[in-house]
Amino acid sequence: QVQMLESGGGLVEVGGSLRLSCSASGRTFSTYAVGWFRQAPGKEREFVAAIRWSDGSTNHADSVKGRFVISRDNAKNSVYLQMHSLKPEDTAVYYCAARRGVVLPTAPLEYAYWGQGTQVTVSS
Repeated sequence: QVQMLESGGGLVEVGGSLRLSCSASGRTFSTYAVGWFRQAPGKEREFVAAIRWSDGSTNHADSVKGRFVISRDNAKNSVYLQMHSLKPEDTAVYYCAARRGVVLPTAPLEYAYWGQGTQVTVSS
């Protein structure tokens, strides 16, 4: 059983930055892909970014390219989402999720393990 835990959310002004963290307990990420998703009120959960643990390959949604960067720390078994130039439309609950394998899918249903989420609010 993999348990995911997000942290780092909060309130930030437009144009500001935040770094989200995701750690896992139960096993290491070594054979997994880890993704970040977000869900705003009244909207579907959407893909933000994903990383393949084995080689660090990444995939970012077009809406965040150039502003958000996903990364990993092998020693800490953690994944991060560095967010810059935040916009009001980035306001959402952000979730990290994991799946076995090397593919980096964008559909939430492809990920088996989920955290509880962390709120990010961008004020204008």
